[in-house]
Amino acid sequence: MENKHNIGTNLKKLSTRIIIVILGLFFWFSTGPQGVSMEAWRLFVLFMSVILSVLTNAFPILWATIVALLVILTSGILPPSTAFSGFTQSFMLLIVTAFLAAKAVIRSGLGRRVAMWLISRFGKSTLHLAYCIFVTDLIIAPAIPSNTARSGILFPIVNALALDTGSLPDEKSRKRTGSYIMMCSIASLSISSALWLTGMAGNFIAAEIAKSFGVTFTFFNWLLTASLPCLMALALLPYLIQRLYPPEIKDTTEVMISAQKTLGELGPLKRQEWITLSVFALMIALWGLSGILHISLALVGILGLTALFVTGVYRFTYLKDEKGDALETYIWFSIMYMMSTQLNELGFIQVISQEMSGIFLHFHWFYSYLLLTLVYVFVHYLFVSQTAHLLALYAIFLEVAIQSNVPAALMAFMLAFATNYFSAITPQASSSNIIFVGSGYIHPGEVYKIGLFVTIINLTIFLLCTPWIIWITT
Repeated sequence: MENKHNIGTNLKKLSTRIIIVILGLFFWFSTGPQGVSMEAWRLFVLFMSVILSVLTNAFPILWATIVALLVILTSGILPPSTAFSGFTQSFMLLIVTAFLAAKAVIRSGLGRRVAMWLISRFGKSTLHLAYCIFVTDLIIAPAIPSNTARSGILFPIVNALALDTGSLPDEKSRKRTGSYIMMCSIASLSISSALWLTGMAGNFIAAEIAKSFGVTFTFFNWLLTASLPCLMALALLPYLIQRLYPPEIKDTTEVMISAQKTLGELGPLKRQEWITLSVFALMIALWGLSGILHISLALVGILGLTALFVTGVYRFTYLKDEKGDALETYIWFSIMYMMSTQLNELGFIQVISQEMSGIFLHFHWFYSYLLLTLVYVFVHYLFVSQTAHLLALYAIFLEVAIQSNVPAALMAFMLAFATNYFSAITPQASSSNIIFVGSGYIHPGEVYKIGLFVTIINLTIFLLCTPWIIWITT
């Protein structure tokens, strides 16, 4: 029976792969929309083929992206210098250093201690743990203007929580608790970035663009406007994700009692824990002051990782024990980022958005507002970077909205919020997702499905809060 099941599964996967290849070849040799160059169209076909491969679990994301890069290079769609440009981005280095530094929290024992403390107080259920993750993220967000940097702080704590509840990053036990709380972490970052003006670097860019349209974002009017929808999302998301993507273990009362005992046995903080805590506190402080001090976020990550190496908390020999997750993540995300940015550079995004913008000019302003928001959110399937999305489309959509008589402040805030709350829609929708996806607890295909659900919930909440946003901004 097991052999028949395996044969059926393999045949299904093979047929899916054949279908994707046939569809890819069909669109590759077809003509794209008017105004779109052949290079841009074929790059788009490759990009969507990778997404479809991951969504259907036909090919691993690393394999699919490497094949896409090979096709790009051999077909001459992009020159080699451009095709490899994604590997040179500083935030890619930030992702890798944050990933490795986060491992030090586990190696030093600090992650386990924090996990034990959280479990001992909030560990009655996995749902309570999820709410704890959300609240922690919301509290630290205003001081860290990078959701990528925050993911590097949250991950070791969440990873330790999973491990200490008996959930390992393997197919046998990953869904005990780990998959659920990792997905909740991705969802949490989509909300914490929207709540605070300083929660994501792209928010400052949105503020500058909005200013040219006569709309002013301040720390306090942003917080007040975002407070209602973000608090609603905080209240609903952990519960709703649990309903759709349930952990195998819901009641962790016994784990809570055990954690209380373990916490007592651990005693006071050890030397390595103190060093790790101090290094991370310094990293958080520098990330929070990076805008004022003009310090690169990647440089802060390198300094933190170096300090951990020098003090012996993290050793080079530990790299041999890692499963290559950081390297694999670096490779596939760099390729996806390159394809996304080049779609914009080749004019594909602009042509599509301009074609669509003509539709909205004939609607009542509310319907224009609704449709523009929907398109702005779901077109993020084509982007890897939130900031790249914002730079490409924010001003265009805001201009179209104003021409359609949509209140400028309403649209400016909604588009800025959307740039944050759609970050869970795909594994590559935000660099902050990458550490959690690379953990082994959640598969990229699962993020496409659950991330879409989270994004629809966020979108619905923010749209329902439209009267609130109008009231606050007028």
